[in-house]
Amino acid sequence: MQEPKRYMGIHNDPYGAMHSTGNIIRDAWVFGLIPETETCEGWLPQGLDALYDKVYAAWEPYAGIPSRLPPELLERHTRIYDAAVKRARELGWDPDEMIENS
Repeated sequence: MQEPKRYMGIHNDPYGAMHSTGNIIRDAWVFGLIPETETCEGWLPQGLDALYDKVYAAWEPYAGIPSRLPPELLERHTRIYDAAVKRARELGWDPDEMIENS
């Protein structure tokens, strides 16, 4: 039987995990659903799906719009996402190239 596919972890993901799985993890950090030290390395898809459901529920009161977050959460969101974009660019992520290749 084949070993189930596991997530490599947000810090091991190419280009800083600038995709939906990375966003779910970062949003889970923002809402305190998992500690910021949790990279989700080794998680099965079912665990990430369950985390997605929790993140979706956490965003509902704010309609998924960061500017609607209360000040403490907005500060955390800004800090986490600014750091993610900086790291992704250092790893070679180019958002314009991603758009051109889609």
